[in-house]
Amino acid sequence: MTASLIVPPPIVPPRHATCPTPLTLARAGLDSCVHCGFCLQACPTYLALADENDSPRGRLVLMRAVVEGTVALDDPDVATHLSRCLGCRGCESACPSGVPYGHLLEKARETLAALRPLPVQARVILWAFARPALLRVALWFGRMARDSGIAAELARLPGALGFPFAMLASTVRDATPAWTPRTTPTRARVATLDGCVMEGLFTEVNRATERVLCENGYDLCRTPGQQCCGALHVHAGDAATARRLAKANIVAFEAVDAEYIAVNSAGCGAMMKDYGHLLADEPEWRHRAAALSARVRDASELLADAGPRVGAPLARRITYDAPCHLEHAQRITTPPLQLLAAIPSLEHVPLTDREQCCGSAGIFNLIEPDVSQRVLGAKLEQIAATGAPVVATGNPGCLMHIGAGLLLAGSGATARHPIELLDESYARRER
Repeated sequence: MTASLIVPPPIVPPRHATCPTPLTLARAGLDSCVHCGFCLQACPTYLALADENDSPRGRLVLMRAVVEGTVALDDPDVATHLSRCLGCRGCESACPSGVPYGHLLEKARETLAALRPLPVQARVILWAFARPALLRVALWFGRMARDSGIAAELARLPGALGFPFAMLASTVRDATPAWTPRTTPTRARVATLDGCVMEGLFTEVNRATERVLCENGYDLCRTPGQQCCGALHVHAGDAATARRLAKANIVAFEAVDAEYIAVNSAGCGAMMKDYGHLLADEPEWRHRAAALSARVRDASELLADAGPRVGAPLARRITYDAPCHLEHAQRITTPPLQLLAAIPSLEHVPLTDREQCCGSAGIFNLIEPDVSQRVLGAKLEQIAATGAPVVATGNPGCLMHIGAGLLLAGSGATARHPIELLDESYARRER
């Protein structure tokens, strides 16, 4: 297995703007930055590290210097500061010039990957996520470690050793009593993305999503052959694998007769909505990719369009943390709150800086644990200030990262997907 993960001998990429690296081809995006600085306070790594090089503006300056050849791509500082970026895209929401920072970061990392291999840990994770059969086995072992209590015991290991096990332990769920949706399908036919981590570790959330969509009038269908969405790969600079996975998903979802594709993972939804951009340079795929992207909806979008139906009272205090790739990449802000508002007696305490990243960012928390923990620390303080025993957030990485932080802090609070809460409300109504 190790041999298959080794990156081929590095080829030094060209250093000048006229050379066709992924980053030089995206130069127009770099030129749109006017260096105003509005992005600084929206950047969690700048707030945590107080280093201009670890801000969006600073990283854009580094990218431009690489394109112009004034800084070598193999300069260690280039890799350091680009690797520290969470890719949360909060800067895009704050930018008055519309700089496509997320796409520029992906192109920069893709260019950098040709010269500097990713850390071994990252390569192993990405290799596994691109192989469905292997990933299913790995996630089965993960569930066994979680359900047996081994993960909770290993979470006591110090620092970065214990944190991944705390993430795994935080995925434990109390089973919601089975209930049957009572609404006749009157709305669109919808396919669902199972997702890798969602189906592997948050199986109950996927089933809850299906029940809640059916209760709100959607007709669901299964989609065989779907694979990882490719988000982890493209964010790490492995665009080639991301394109291969995207094509497999396009073929799979083209085969089902569904108007929409429902996704309950913010990161996966943002990636699938970006397939048109990812495959824009491939004539035989670009139109198919754009057509699929146009069908993708976050599950909260579909539920908001439907109402959603009001459930039974759920007397609980919660706070809502906005996943970055829902808030900033997809620009979806109110649908999750509409979903929560359909639960009578639910007390929603607003979270300060809910739009700020929690520090998870895919596999960032595993390969940049120090920076990730600094960002998480601020988020945990804000959550504690609400006094809420439940944090609602719609992304598996956020659920595990915040969940692990709460577990290790001994706060007693837990992280839950908003759809879990609505599902519980509907189940109580049935009783």
